[in-house]
Amino acid sequence: MTSSSLPSVTSANLTLAELRQILRTDMLACRQSTLSLTQQLTTAEFRRQSHPDFSPIGWHLGHIAFTESLWLLEHLKEDACAEPQYQTLFAADGLPKAERENLPELSDILTYLQTVRDRTLAYLETAPLYDQLRLWRWILQHESQHAETATYVLAMHRWPSPAGEMAAAAAPLRPTSLNPAVDSTNMVLIPAGEIVMGSDTLDAMDNERTAHTVNTAAYWIDRTPVTVAAYRQFILAGGYQNSQWWQPDGWQWVQQNQIRQPRYWRDEPGFEATPVCGVSWYEADAYACFVGKRLPTEVEWERAARWHPSQETASMPWGEAEIVAHHGNFGGQGGGVSPVGEFPAGRSQSGCDDLLGNVWEWTSSWFEPYPGFTAYPYQGYSQTYFDRTHRVLRGGSWATRPWVLRPAFRNWYQPAVRQLFAGFRCVLGA
Repeated sequence: MTSSSLPSVTSANLTLAELRQILRTDMLACRQSTLSLTQQLTTAEFRRQSHPDFSPIGWHLGHIAFTESLWLLEHLKEDACAEPQYQTLFAADGLPKAERENLPELSDILTYLQTVRDRTLAYLETAPLYDQLRLWRWILQHESQHAETATYVLAMHRWPSPAGEMAAAAAPLRPTSLNPAVDSTNMVLIPAGEIVMGSDTLDAMDNERTAHTVNTAAYWIDRTPVTVAAYRQFILAGGYQNSQWWQPDGWQWVQQNQIRQPRYWRDEPGFEATPVCGVSWYEADAYACFVGKRLPTEVEWERAARWHPSQETASMPWGEAEIVAHHGNFGGQGGGVSPVGEFPAGRSQSGCDDLLGNVWEWTSSWFEPYPGFTAYPYQGYSQTYFDRTHRVLRGGSWATRPWVLRPAFRNWYQPAVRQLFAGFRCVLGA
């Protein structure tokens, strides 16, 4: 599985026919991946919310079609809306999430998807792509993002019933040192230097722009995301019963909700080496404090992913080569998390594994605009969330489609959200 690389129309020197072929290929591949979610989908899974913060799978499918029609057919081609009855139901600002379960039949939504796509591909044959290409690429990525969210909702529906809480140790334990010696087998040193943060490529979302230079001091970073086996030590040491590891608002959250372990905790044989997932930002930060480390800033995370000894900032962790299946666990190919370090081809030049795919990784950074930020294609896509209540996640998960899988891509959630696909790694000052 690969994604097309289109840094710019000029530098790529592509003809209109070549651009059309690339878009057609990518859109068909992305849609095939999206439709695979509907195989053996029950009516309950299709219609029901699995969590108040996430719309039903059926709504995401309809929203994909609605958005493609809105921006490519109505906005660019200036066609009338083909299915006006869906305008309120599937618009992002149409209905509250709690009112999105009253959906058409799955067959009707699949017909809606196909009808819009047929019209879109027909328009593609005559569209002035040199002027429109960024929006076409945005639509491709928009579908990828909502397909991943739908995958998450489906995973929540099918997650095993919660296991009983683990018995905590009789008395909370402390790490051996709040300033632990660096274990070079588990951490790598990232040298001080400059990083070109963000991206100005055609695929870059508005919050990734503009690319800008940032200086960083040297630091150590975990080679892999924190594993289930490592996080178990935090639980058994009474980490959820000891306020010293937690931010004040995090500790309040733990107490109010009686949190004792990650929401999606699977402490079973075969999972010890997989990344811990389903942790909130509060839990990730508390664990980092427990082991005498901290969460990386998004600058530190991106430098670890893009640092290259010969060019300082590379496009991908492994260099400039286009992403393919053996670079990581992504695109749903593995059906879930994999043990860390299973994709050596995806190892970064700095020596870190699993930076793209497997689990999203919490950072310490607030989601804020970069210098020169301009909203695209509409103000609410990113700008609404520049409210200092959302923390940045990086790297993508096992369900992330390749069209959005890149070091510069930014995801964001509020710190209390226990996202099934979210994990983390830690850093330590050099």
